Amino acid sequence: MDIIAGVDEAGRGPLAGPVVAAAVILPEIHGIEGLRDSKKLSPKQREILFGKIKNKASSIGIGQSSVKRIDEINIRNATFMAMERALSYLTIKPNSALIDGETLPDQTIPNTGIIGGDDKVDSIKAASIVAKVYRDNLMIKYSKIFPEYGLDKHKGYGTTRHMEALKEYKATPIHRRSFRPVRDNFPTLTWLDHKNRVGWLGEKIAALYLMDRDIIIEGLNQYFPPYGEID
Repeated sequence: MDIIAGVDEAGRGPLAGPVVAAAVILPEIHGIEGLRDSKKLSPKQREILFGKIKNKASSIGIGQSSVKRIDEINIRNATFMAMERALSYLTIKPNSALIDGETLPDQTIPNTGIIGGDDKVDSIKAASIVAKVYRDNLMIKYSKIFPEYGLDKHKGYGTTRHMEALKEYKATPIHRRSFRPVRDNFPTLTWLDHKNRVGWLGEKIAALYLMDRDIIIEGLNQYFPPYGEID
């Protein structure tokens, strides 16, 4: 019996946040209606389909490559790495994989790239939705730490609001230094000191540390009169 996984990514283009990939194995008859490229679905439609995919899929694997890794090996190679990780996290080992776009260089699991696969193959469509929903939710969590940037709205893409925030507040540890708009707006110690933002950035770095250890961050600098502020 052939077991085939569909693989897709979310987050190649943004200026901030990791690139996330999902691998999905669907039963031959899965009964999930409405599967399509995640970019052609509304956030609500994606969330609904995400729930159905979780219930119906034989196995789901999610992998990601961090901002640091993206900057070290470039976004293309980091995307391949995230996809390979997603495949490795499947609880059922597939005989082969169908990849949206390029074939993966690593053929540990035989795989084939399909241009526009997220509009052609149900398992790739499902992977597209899973990767997108997972990453969007992650960026919403980051927005609790960095509300100035509007990450909950644009998910790290280079929108006008995001570019304006980069110019005003400079880049953060979750921004991709290898992307020019970030590189051109990276903070210096002189700038941080001049703007009195050393402590401001320190609080955010501490919150990132906690978030990476599965601590839920609901916000920073919360005021609770008459008791004061909780950083």
